[in-house]
Amino acid sequence: MGGTIYLSSAKFSKNKPVSFVITILTMHMLIPYLAARAQLVTFILFSLTVYFIQRFLQTHQKRYAIPLLIIPILIANLHCAVFPFYFVLFLPYIVEYLWITILDWDLDYKIIGLLLKLIIKLPIKSTIKEKCNKRLQNIPLVIQEKKAKRERTRANPYKIKVEKNPFVKWLILIVIISAFTGFINPTGNGAYTYTYKIYQGNTTDSINEHLPVTLIDNKEFLCAICLFLAVLIFTDTKIKLSDLFMLGGLGLLSLMSRRQVSMFAIFGAPILVKLISAMFEKYDKNTCKKIFHFAVSTIGCLLIIIVFSLYTVKQLKNTKNQAYINQATYPVQAADWMLENLDVQNMKIYNEYNYGSYLLFRGIPVFIDSRCDLYSPEFNGDKKNGKEGKDIFSDALDIASIAAQYDNKFEEYGVTHVINSSNSKLVMLMKQNKSYKRIYEDDHFSIFERLQKNDEKK
Repeated sequence: MGGTIYLSSAKFSKNKPVSFVITILTMHMLIPYLAARAQLVTFILFSLTVYFIQRFLQTHQKRYAIPLLIIPILIANLHCAVFPFYFVLFLPYIVEYLWITILDWDLDYKIIGLLLKLIIKLPIKSTIKEKCNKRLQNIPLVIQEKKAKRERTRANPYKIKVEKNPFVKWLILIVIISAFTGFINPTGNGAYTYTYKIYQGNTTDSINEHLPVTLIDNKEFLCAICLFLAVLIFTDTKIKLSDLFMLGGLGLLSLMSRRQVSMFAIFGAPILVKLISAMFEKYDKNTCKKIFHFAVSTIGCLLIIIVFSLYTVKQLKNTKNQAYINQATYPVQAADWMLENLDVQNMKIYNEYNYGSYLLFRGIPVFIDSRCDLYSPEFNGDKKNGKEGKDIFSDALDIASIAAQYDNKFEEYGVTHVINSSNSKLVMLMKQNKSYKRIYEDDHFSIFERLQKNDEKK
């Protein structure tokens, strides 16, 4: 992950010291999002996507278009939930191209010219026709002056650099072809409908990573925004229009959903490196060269190795005494007991949301796990018979918070066993309910067997 960010940053900024520092800071910002999940592969693929787009537009070599057609196929098969986001990465470049094209057409003056021609043909006073004719004759000169002014502004922009790259036409063609690659996966149209179904459901209102960002609680994101604003406002550094679109779009997405902060970090890092590199180039050209020469010297290499070694030792020291799996959070002992004493394949268990993934890891079928979207009605209906799926996600939360009659829900789902935190409200109630028999208990978790009516009488 860090390698792809550094590759993109160093390649486009030509500044290795700044690229190295920003990459380290970016990786620190990404720590909450780095986990053994499909999104880790997606981060790398998305980072490579922007790299290949930039190389394609800079070099005009069509060989860089090939990976841009392969990557969406990989995403559709590895993490189809984010397949639509692949096309978002192309939008800043396409929108910039279309924006410039529309401006170069001078449609406003051409429309005025057509209106003047229509007015001249009308039965009106000759004096009005003469004025319209004069204005119509001046329009080509006005358009020519306007084009010359645009060219001067583009050659020496105040803040925003605008470039019309003709190879964006090929980029649009790549997007059109890539739009059909989502069908090359086992789920059929799943790559196109998955995201829509997620936002149609109710999981986005309850899962932390889907909630809006509170800036004061996400200091790294707040600092990143302040750094961008400081460079753009207080220095003479210029930014490309496509980069501005990228930052603005990702910034808005990040404020709407916390999970998009990771995307802002990944794609914002190369842009920030370019801005800081341009700032150094304008105000102090030699500083980065001196830093680079020192970094590759013997003393510099030793200093970098020592600093990172000390940081690594500190991190290991903080975690060496920690258990690989926190038994207060995950039912390690309870899972061992279930595998030894229960027929896990034929029982129906109720579990809480947070540790369902661990039970699955141990081979125990679950009521719900952290793939919350799959437990919403949109994903578990019977398509063949046209039956709407149950809202397992909401039911699991309601049972855990005693917002629903748990016994009725267990009857509805055919639950035979319940595993829950020993100090939870649900366990407190089941202790007093004769329909449930506690068959296991440790310091953190309890397991109950749900008795049938005949068993209750006995």
